Amino acid sequence: MSRLQDLVDFEVKSSLKYRLLRHVLWPLGVVWLLGTVLSAGIANYFVQQAFDRSLLDDAYMVANHVKLKAGQSTGLDVNMTPAELQSLLFDQSEVVAFALFREDGSLIAGHPGLTTPSVGQKNANAIEFENIVFQGNNMRAVVLQQTQPEIFSVVVAQTAMSRTRLLEKLFAYSVIPEVLLLILIGAWLRWVIGQDLKPLAELMRVVETRDGSDLSPMRVKANTIDIQNLNDVVNALLQRIEAGLNAQKEFTGNVAHELRTPLAGIRALAEYGLQSSQPEQLQSQLLKIRDSSIRASHLTDQLLALAIANEAGIEMKTEPVALDEVIASAILQRSAQANDQKMDLGAMGVESACVIVANKALVEGLLSNLLDNAMRYGKPLNSAIQEVTVALQTHAEGVEMVVLDNGPGIPLEDIHNILQRGVQGANASGSNLGMGLGLSIVTRYAELLGAQFWLKNAETGQGLEAHVLFKRL
Repeated sequence: MSRLQDLVDFEVKSSLKYRLLRHVLWPLGVVWLLGTVLSAGIANYFVQQAFDRSLLDDAYMVANHVKLKAGQSTGLDVNMTPAELQSLLFDQSEVVAFALFREDGSLIAGHPGLTTPSVGQKNANAIEFENIVFQGNNMRAVVLQQTQPEIFSVVVAQTAMSRTRLLEKLFAYSVIPEVLLLILIGAWLRWVIGQDLKPLAELMRVVETRDGSDLSPMRVKANTIDIQNLNDVVNALLQRIEAGLNAQKEFTGNVAHELRTPLAGIRALAEYGLQSSQPEQLQSQLLKIRDSSIRASHLTDQLLALAIANEAGIEMKTEPVALDEVIASAILQRSAQANDQKMDLGAMGVESACVIVANKALVEGLLSNLLDNAMRYGKPLNSAIQEVTVALQTHAEGVEMVVLDNGPGIPLEDIHNILQRGVQGANASGSNLGMGLGLSIVTRYAELLGAQFWLKNAETGQGLEAHVLFKRL
C-alpha cells in the first residue's frame, strides 16, 4: 500500500518536463509498435508471396516433364532421371521434396507419403498452397493439378528456414533503426523541452530567492507566449499586492494624520471639563466632546471610504452636493478655533446656492484638509492678523473653490513636491504641526472626485491659494 502511495505521489509531483515527455513518448511508442506490427505483417505477406511463387515455378517445371509412356495412349511417366529431378529441385539451404499423383491418387514418382488434403480433388488446373509436416519438418507445399496429357497432381514442398531468416533480418534491419530513432527522438525531446522550460525554472528561481518586501516586476526572458503570459500574470499580481500594501500604508498614514487633531481636541476639552466645577461649563464641554467625537467618527468613515476606493478601485457614490452649505458648515465648525487664535476666517461667494455632483464625504474631507493646512501654515511672517478665506465662484469651466491665506506662501520650486506624501513646506519643517500628508490626501480626494487641484502663490506676493475646480452639474 505504501509503494502504491509512493507511485501516486510521484505521478502527482513529477516535473512538468517528464510529464510532457511521457505524454509525447507514449503515443510515439504506441504508434511505433503498431507500425512495426503492420510492417512485419506486410513484409511476411510479400516474402511469402515471393517464396510461394518460386515454389510454384518448381511445380510447373516438374509438371512439364510429365509425359505419356512411350508407345502408349494412356499412362503417365516422367521423362527425367531421379538425378535430373534432384538437380532440378536442388536448394542449397532448404529441404525440397516432390511427388506426382495420378487422378486416382496413386503415386507416379517422388517421395511416398508427401500428400496434402488437396490431392485428388476434382478441380482442374487448381493451385493450392498449404503448410504441412513431412518427415518431421514443417514445410510449405504447393499442389498443382494438370489435365494434359492426363489428369495428375504435382506436389512440391520446401522447408521455410530461408523465409524465416529473411523475415528475421527484415525485422531486425527495420526495428533496430526505429528503436534507435525513437531513443534519439526521446533524447532530443528531453533536451528541447528542457530548453523551453528554462525560463519557467528561472521564474521559479527568481520567485524563491526574492525578498518578501521586493514587489518590483520580475524580468524573465521568455521564449514562448505562455511563459510571457505567466510572467505578466505574476507581475500583475505583484502590482496588486503592492497597491494593496500602499493602500494600507496610506490608510494608516491618513488615520494618523486626520484623527490627530480631533482626538487632541477631545482630550483638551475633557481636561478643561475636569478642571471646571461649574455644572453648566461641564455640560458645555461634554456637548463639545460629543460634537468632536461625531466629527472624528465622520472623519473615520471618510478615511475608510478612501481606503476602499484606493484598494478596490470602486467608483465612489455621487449625489448632488450643496457646496455653499459645505463651506458654511466648515467655517462654522472652526469659528471657535479661529477666535481663540485671533484669526480672520471667512467665506466669499456662498450667498447663493451652488450644487455639484460629487461624494459629499470626500468634498468635506477635501475642504477640511485645505482649511486645516491654511490655518496651520498660513500665518503671516509679520505681526499682521492671519486671514483664511474660502472663495466660491462659478464660471464656464465649472465650479471653482479657492482656499487662500496671507501666509508666507511656498517657493515656486516646492509647489509640485509639496503635494507628495510626507513632504512639508520650508516653514513647517521640523515642527510638530503635521506629518506632510494633508495636501497629498487632498490630491487623492480630488482625483477620486474627478476635480482639478493645484496650488499657486497669491498675485500680491503674500499668501497661498489652493484651487479646486469641480465639474458643473
